[in-house]
Amino acid sequence: MKILKRRLVSPRSVIAVLLAAGFVSFISGAFAARIKDLTQVEGVRSNQLFGYGLIVGLAGTGDRQNTEFTVQTVTNLLREYRIRVNPQDVRTKNIAAVMVLVEIPPYVQPGARLDAVVSSLGDAQSLSGGTLLLTPLKGPDGRVYAVSQGPVTLGGGYIASGIGTRLTKNHQTVGRVSGGVLVERDIPSELLSHKGEIKLNIKHPDFTTARRIAEAINVSLPQSPARPISPGVVMVSIPPEHRADPIAFIATIESLEVSPERPARVVVNERTGTVIIGENVRIAPVAVAHGGLHITVKTERRVSQPPPFSEGQTVVVPDTAIMVEEPGKRQLVELPGGPGVKLGEIVLGLNALGVTPLDLVAVFEALREAGALQAELVIM
Repeated sequence: MKILKRRLVSPRSVIAVLLAAGFVSFISGAFAARIKDLTQVEGVRSNQLFGYGLIVGLAGTGDRQNTEFTVQTVTNLLREYRIRVNPQDVRTKNIAAVMVLVEIPPYVQPGARLDAVVSSLGDAQSLSGGTLLLTPLKGPDGRVYAVSQGPVTLGGGYIASGIGTRLTKNHQTVGRVSGGVLVERDIPSELLSHKGEIKLNIKHPDFTTARRIAEAINVSLPQSPARPISPGVVMVSIPPEHRADPIAFIATIESLEVSPERPARVVVNERTGTVIIGENVRIAPVAVAHGGLHITVKTERRVSQPPPFSEGQTVVVPDTAIMVEEPGKRQLVELPGGPGVKLGEIVLGLNALGVTPLDLVAVFEALREAGALQAELVIM
């Protein structure tokens, strides 16, 4: 990098400005990841359960009297114990109706303990200090797979109230029941198909990544041929001697490393001004004027002449340069590049001029509309 008018910017200062502004740019080079981190074996998945329950023992912060379903639930509960009450006489200020949610990891066996999340269903002010009554937890098929019961914790916090004022800390209507879920029934899962194959579902589907995963398996484990059937699925045949106990064989496949294909993508968060730039992002020759900024990307053809009496050949080499100028400061940044200029180089030049992240967002959007941004722009 060279800056006209002899204004030098050290690489350390540029990196400091880059980090302070909230920019992250990937470092070029081969990146390898385990197949375990890139894919998921079909059949190995978590399951979600939910249930409707009551939290009791609240200090006057429960549902109000006009919450009819809470009153009806309490009335039906008391009838189970042969206690008949008039619903109009039920007071629910110490009771809250909640939905109980839990996610069961794969292959969890009966008797295992898990945590549950409880969320207020009515108009309770706080669930602090309450206790969840025994609540059946069902799956989408309507069957009960676990039950939940126990004290509710909100992770700290407090409530202070007075005449005409109220002060709270943390979210008071959502809590956790730590270790309060008891698994009653296991959820069956099938690893192998009827053909003795496993299906690897790629978390970020891509044609190149699927091909590389299949090639890595075929090279390391030639006895188990793998083939990509779509950008998101790779089928692997398990040898007959491993089909009775495929766990060790699947663990071997998951430990193989593959270099995933990373798409050219720019992720922009306009609220925070954060910009994430992929390694493969390129900028076509273009000129941009934004406010007081003038950005120019141009490519010239130069002839590279070999030294005398050498065996080299005369070739035409593209010489690409980026120039960023702010008329108010009269600073010019010139960045030499190759046939395609990386967007990270423009970011470095803009940061040398003290450009704000919001200006970068506007520049990226303009480049996309002009067709000069050779990448996908994702705005959060």
